[in-house]
Formats: sequence, C-alpha cells, structure tokens
Amino acid sequence: MTTITIAVTGSISAYKAADIISELGKLGHNVTVLMTESAQQFITPLTLQVLSKNPVHTSVMAEDRPDVVNHIALAKDTDLFLVAPATADTIARLAQGRANDIISAVALALPPTTKKMIAPAMNTAMYDNLLTQANIKTLKEIGFKEIEPRVALLACGDLGRGALATVADIVSAVQASLD
Repeated sequence: MTTITIAVTGSISAYKAADIISELGKLGHNVTVLMTESAQQFITPLTLQVLSKNPVHTSVMAEDRPDVVNHIALAKDTDLFLVAPATADTIARLAQGRANDIISAVALALPPTTKKMIAPAMNTAMYDNLLTQANIKTLKEIGFKEIEPRVALLACGDLGRGALATVADIVSAVQASLD
C-alpha cells in the first residue's frame, strides 16, 4: 500500500483537501495528513482524520511516543509527499529548507527518493510574484513537481491564475507520479 502524506496549508481552498484525501483513500492509498495552524482555521483536523482514518499531525513538537521522533518517522514512512493547497508562505519555507512547523520539518527529513508535489493556491499577484516563482523553481530543481493552479475567479474577487487545481487533476497527477 502506498503511503501518501498530504500537507494542508492555510488557503481558503484547504476545504478541498477533504475530497483529495477521500479520493486517494478510495484508490487504496494510506493517507497521512499534516496541517499548519492556519489550515486549521479553514477545516478541522477531525474532518481530515475521519476521512484519512489516520491521526492528523499539527505540531512538530508533538511527540506521542518517546521511542519515535515523529517528523522523522513520518518522513521515512512517506512514499509521496503532496502539499495541497500550497500557500506562498509554505512554498517559501520549503524552498529555504526551514523546519519550523510539522510540514516543513517532515519535508526536510524526506529521503531523496521520495516523490514530492505541490499544488499552489493563492492570489494571482502572489503566484506570479518573482519571489514565489523563484521558490517554485528551487523546489522543482530539488525534485518537486508542480500541479499548476487554474485560472478562475478567486476568493478575493480577482480573476486570474492561482486557484487550486481541481481535485480530479490533483488525484490524476498523484496517480501518474506513482505509475
């Protein structure tokens, strides 16, 4: 069974993680969920726990077992690491190699052979910003694949590129990456 770790960050589209997790589970994958504090403002860990049938990890400092370093064990158990939605902040932290939350700490501890993907979701100006694009380029250079955002009417009212890819497109990209 493939273990997919999905990292949910603080975007309005965080609620779509529920459908992504559900669909990946239906395909027979074991889904582990990581959430930033801001993601928890949009969707609860309980919702994602019920759908994934696994505990949801929200803190890098939570060490439930004294014989296991949680973020290291999670990284070792991951076959594919997916950040969906991936905010500009999380993309920057991943590109800089930071480890100040559960998502960035697990990402930094991933074995080099682990498949890694990001599905950005943010305002068009933030996505097109040269800093964000440089961070995405850095992530691609170290093996991340990008599931590009869609052009749509965004939550802020702007029309442009930045909407999270569709659930079907994300699940399809994950499946293709595993084949």
